[in-house]
Amino acid sequence: MASLISFQNLRSAPATCGLALSAMTLLLAACGGGDGGTMASPSVSATTTLSAEVDTLPDSVASQTVLPSFHLAPVQLQAPDDVDASGSGASAQLAPRVQLVPAELAGLSSRRLTPEAMTQAKALGVSANVQSDDSTAKAGSAVVTYSPAQIRAAYGLPATPAPGASLTAAQAAQLGAGQTIYIVDAMHNPNVAAELAAFNSKFGLPTCTTKAIATNATLLAAPSSAACELSVVYSNTSGAMTATAPAYDSGWATEISLDVQWAHAIAPLARLVLIEAPDSSVNSLLAAVGLANKMGPGVVSMSFGANEGNWTASADSYFSTANMTYLAAAGDSGAGVSWPAVSPKVLAVGGTSLTYSGTGSRSEVVWSGSGGGTSAYTALPSYQTSAVPGLGTVARRTVSDVAMNANPNTGQYVAVIAAGSSTTQWVSAGGTSMSTPQWAALVAVANALRAQSSKAVLGAPHAVLYGQISVNASSYAGAFLDVTSGNNGTCATCSAHAGFDTPTGLGTPNGSNLLSVLSGATVTNPPVVASASISGQVGTALSFTVSASAPNAVTYSLTGAPSGMTISTAGVVSWPTPVAGTYAVTVVAKDSKTGLSGQGVYTVTVAKPVAPTVTAATINGTPGTALTFTVNATGANALSYSLSGAPTGMSVNASTGVVSWASPVLGTYSVTAIAKDSKTGLTGQAVYTVKIAAATTTTTGLSVKAPAITGVAGKAVSGTITITDSGVSWVSVSISGAPLGMSFSMTGLTVTANWASPVTGSYTLTVVVKDSAGRTVQVQMPVTITAK
Repeated sequence: MASLISFQNLRSAPATCGLALSAMTLLLAACGGGDGGTMASPSVSATTTLSAEVDTLPDSVASQTVLPSFHLAPVQLQAPDDVDASGSGASAQLAPRVQLVPAELAGLSSRRLTPEAMTQAKALGVSANVQSDDSTAKAGSAVVTYSPAQIRAAYGLPATPAPGASLTAAQAAQLGAGQTIYIVDAMHNPNVAAELAAFNSKFGLPTCTTKAIATNATLLAAPSSAACELSVVYSNTSGAMTATAPAYDSGWATEISLDVQWAHAIAPLARLVLIEAPDSSVNSLLAAVGLANKMGPGVVSMSFGANEGNWTASADSYFSTANMTYLAAAGDSGAGVSWPAVSPKVLAVGGTSLTYSGTGSRSEVVWSGSGGGTSAYTALPSYQTSAVPGLGTVARRTVSDVAMNANPNTGQYVAVIAAGSSTTQWVSAGGTSMSTPQWAALVAVANALRAQSSKAVLGAPHAVLYGQISVNASSYAGAFLDVTSGNNGTCATCSAHAGFDTPTGLGTPNGSNLLSVLSGATVTNPPVVASASISGQVGTALSFTVSASAPNAVTYSLTGAPSGMTISTAGVVSWPTPVAGTYAVTVVAKDSKTGLSGQGVYTVTVAKPVAPTVTAATINGTPGTALTFTVNATGANALSYSLSGAPTGMSVNASTGVVSWASPVLGTYSVTAIAKDSKTGLTGQAVYTVKIAAATTTTTGLSVKAPAITGVAGKAVSGTITITDSGVSWVSVSISGAPLGMSFSMTGLTVTANWASPVTGSYTLTVVVKDSAGRTVQVQMPVTITAK
């Protein structure tokens, strides 16, 4: 292949003349060329978000297991006598049944003991339920068991009418007609209707019609005004009805049995809606309560509990629905505070040991298993004041509120049918699981009596029980039996005494007297303040509005608020300069007319300031073609931008983050992009790699590469032009724009440029290559010489 080299050396100005040296010609010029490329980044935006989430529980809490609060005496009872089967209630005048604990069942713990476990222990002579505590019974110890008629008589409730008797509206109201009791439990009892039927038949109680509720039903129709109805619905984990029954669990099935039967025994004409949650987690049981709230006014009975914690206030909105009353077992393991009983919106029911012979008055002492105590977390509700006899001055919510018989050894009959069986067994049941549905039934009866006088339902009964009944000596003595003996532990507040005490609250009900007071009481509900979780950030002013409802205007105050946080007369909480941390702030709303107050806990979490985040990137461009790109940054507030290490001519818009370079120079640059938070002053940064390279031009069959040459003045530099071609007899190369002193040599299809003593400046060589096939390629080769 023949070669001819010609060139023209110029210091600065372009030239077009050349000297032919061989078949290859080099013409040098000082201009650049090629298309530039840009990489656009997303524009930067900064957003501050304030969120208020109600009823959000940590995953560890939502999945926490809740336990039923029932006890069974370790004895398999003989079937009750048929003395009440005709509906006469004759057993009310008789002493309760007494049966001794057999040796083969001695030592069994009564706590959550099931009929199946007793059968297994009796057959095998062993049991995993053996414990050494107050819940165990010795062989030969007596178990006393009461019938519904005896319990009604002991607590001063009227006898139930004979089956088929024609009742007046007032008589029906005394039995809870027209009211709904929601019984919330976990898991499934497949025999609940059959058990209730056996219970009713044995004790002559009104029968209950089983009534299905469609899974797409919302607000239920009004209950019957003259008959009992039993409905069983299944709740899913979201609180919606489903056609799928939960799995069977013998413990929860036993709980369901006693809840349904004894709610019915105290309010025999009330509608019973059993809501079965799919599992026994806090989340699922709360969802079941939420389902009850959607079904319509009523009384919710919750015979279960979990340890309280700093999370309990976040679930209080589930217990705040208008025209609903919520009751929960105070616990069955002695002194202690359980959720949901600890909620200030829930009536906490403790337990006693009952003595009643069939004549005269009953006597009661504290059942040693009754829960009760002062909360470590829940704020003091407005209804628990030093004016309540025996309460004294307490720091926080204190339970129990009320009590009723709960000792399984002074227990109450419950009919149970094991899964897959049709045989009815009888057990002596107790626990605050027993006292809770009975108190729920009392509230339902009170609501029925109030309806006869066109009065609104009680709703949350605390204000009436504490603020109207307990502070009036005569009404207190008439409505309650004040339990003054016994204890549920060794703590300073574990023993019963005159007036309020933690194991039994205000005491146990004198049925007719209490119902008379409740049915005529003027119910003025205190304000309801919804609890919430609020999120904020240091450096951003925090503001949120309290959610409160009340019949009259309210005034607001805060307790436990951090310095600088205030609340306005409109209930707007402001904190101009939040400090990092988590704060439990109690918002108190006081009714301006009644003086009653309600409160909710707002959990305010202020996060530490977070520095802006800048995302690194690689930006490509070509010499001489304007380059722009946007710094990709995020931050809590508005950001300002700057660059470090940028080449001459590159700049950034301080407010938008748009980087501009009007005339890029060949090379690779590491540019640090810095984003600064306008409020916190924190900065974030990332390195942008900016590559400015000459384009490689290719024509089919002919390719030319001319990488940039860079160097320092006075120090020799060199560069290479590489030509790829095939199937031709010759090529011709012309180079223009070469600076003075640069020389070229050729070996094959490679041209080498040498500059022994370069001079500071930027130069562009224009390389034109032609071949014998008539193809032409032109490229630019940048040359950059810096002073040092």
